[in-house]
Amino acid sequence: MFNGDSNANCRLVRMKTPIHTISGGGPIDASYDNEAMSRSTLDIATQSGEPHGGLRGSNEFILSDSGKKVTRDDDAGLNMWLQRKAKSAFSEKMIKKRLPILRWLPQYNSTDAVGDLVAGITVGLTVIPQALAYAGIAGLPAAYGLYGSFLGCIVYIVFGSCKDVPMGPTAIASLLTFQTAGGSVGKSILLCFLSGLVELLMGIFGLGFLVDFVSGPVSSGFTSAVSLIIVTSQVKDVLGITAKGTTFIEIWKNIFNDIHNVQLWDTFLGLTCIAVLLIMRIVAGLKVGPADDEQKSKNHRIINKLMWLIGTSRNAILVVVCGAIGYTFQSSAAAPFKLIGDIPPGLPSIKAPPFSLTGNETLSGQEESFSDMVSSLGSGLIVVPLIALMENIAICKAFSNGKPVDATQELIAIGLANIANSFVQGFPGTGSLSRSAVNNASGVRTPLGNIYTMALVVLSLLFFTPYFSYIPKASLAAVIIAAVVFMVEVKVVKPMWRTKKSDLIPGLGTFIACLALPLEMGILFGVGLNVVFILYHAARPKISVERLTSPGGTEYLIITPDRCLIFPSVDYVRNLVTKQSIRQSLPVVIDCSHVYGADFTAATVIDSITQDFARRDQPLFFYNLKPSVCAIFEGLSPADFVVYYREEHLDDLLKQRAFKPKEVITV
Repeated sequence: MFNGDSNANCRLVRMKTPIHTISGGGPIDASYDNEAMSRSTLDIATQSGEPHGGLRGSNEFILSDSGKKVTRDDDAGLNMWLQRKAKSAFSEKMIKKRLPILRWLPQYNSTDAVGDLVAGITVGLTVIPQALAYAGIAGLPAAYGLYGSFLGCIVYIVFGSCKDVPMGPTAIASLLTFQTAGGSVGKSILLCFLSGLVELLMGIFGLGFLVDFVSGPVSSGFTSAVSLIIVTSQVKDVLGITAKGTTFIEIWKNIFNDIHNVQLWDTFLGLTCIAVLLIMRIVAGLKVGPADDEQKSKNHRIINKLMWLIGTSRNAILVVVCGAIGYTFQSSAAAPFKLIGDIPPGLPSIKAPPFSLTGNETLSGQEESFSDMVSSLGSGLIVVPLIALMENIAICKAFSNGKPVDATQELIAIGLANIANSFVQGFPGTGSLSRSAVNNASGVRTPLGNIYTMALVVLSLLFFTPYFSYIPKASLAAVIIAAVVFMVEVKVVKPMWRTKKSDLIPGLGTFIACLALPLEMGILFGVGLNVVFILYHAARPKISVERLTSPGGTEYLIITPDRCLIFPSVDYVRNLVTKQSIRQSLPVVIDCSHVYGADFTAATVIDSITQDFARRDQPLFFYNLKPSVCAIFEGLSPADFVVYYREEHLDDLLKQRAFKPKEVITV
């Protein structure tokens, strides 16, 4: 039965009969007056003259005398839902949300233009050498790094929601491309198209939440392992040897097998370039003059800006100098350095990505159909988009200044950008954290800064590709090593140890798995390990047991679980409740204040517990049970299922049950 008082508090006694019924003799209009409002202590102003301030119950269904939901006409409800969705999809707010350029372009001014120009050019000087280097990580000719660095920028200007994101190749995406496509140009381009398509569909269906299943420790372990694998993959170019492989162990094994072929000049150039890049990185952070910016003179500001610009453009400066050195030795019969080789001049041709490969285009020499290509890409079709989203969301959160990040819109933006890149022979890309930091520090104001980055890449393809062929491989390897070595997230270990030591286990497990296994297997292992920890904690909730005295002087046992009652934990909770109740031989109150959810398994266990207590003639009550959870438990109509919401009601319930403590005889 259901009894209420002036504060809408109640005692629910669940019997083997239907409980909640709403009856009425009038016509059904798919709504009902909320009678509970008449018992509320809230003062509701009524201007319309309608009862209860015009507040009404759900207009979707009512409960009939039989306890069944009576819904409105299905066709009418579907039509109303479609109309609401269509109205929402084509509203001005939604259009501006899906086309962010419409929000900032009308307010664009000269100050924004100057900031975007400076930032775009600065990022462009960074992306060109990085694109050439990242193509090597993907196992592709250097030109394909530039092909994937310009058209996606235009797409992101229209659809991107973060001003700091420069769309293009990244170290992690390049390594995943190599492990998925195996250095095949055709498969890499198709992977770019299909990854973009998957990202676009995930955005349309609002699946951006999937990235939430990758926890911080797993993400840190994955990123750290990837950075070490990338550094390892570039050691061969620094040493001037040949060492193929896809995993950390395999690459190092091949390096030691070919260590006797080390080239002295390549090694010297590579190590020197790494040292120079690290020194220039330090120079970018140096400041001259007083610590207070307001006290610095004009000369101080000019020198600081010049030092920052030189340090930020270190990759471009190094590549130009090393290219000049390579050009100097071009006429030598025995060039001391290994060069990246010829790069086709001009822009790439615009064409659809390859959906089949001839025998001349495959590594095996056999033709491959579209299904064969997709089958060979395997799990990379899911892993590459998810990791791209992780990278992009990490950038957006880092520079959002506390504003919410729209993961759905970012999925749409990078998905369309990758689809566009596949038509100009690019491989998968996303936002780069290192270039985003440069973009932000350069004072970017809007996503339009990408257009200047694109312009520099296009100019380099049109006029400078003949000179790129003189760049030594060791210098590009140095660019990559100096950039990704700082991605090893050692700094998170100490705070993780201080806060929750067990989080180190999935992080370390992911790190080791990614080094020993292919990356997609490593990240899946890390996520799986994290899920195991979550399920363990769900199966072993914290439960407090206290012996208290009611206002009427009756002793009772109160048991308080700290989380939801779901299938992994219900047997554990049942055993503890049974053990404590038999040992104490007192009335038992289960405090459900923290129980916000339950399932069918929990309902069956509650039914069994109530029967056990009834057989022992031992009172059992549930305190402060949420209505939604109560509805789940009453689905099985358990006997003697008593719920109360005010502490003073406990004595009344004990009197109704005529409880008398039993003597406990100890032998």
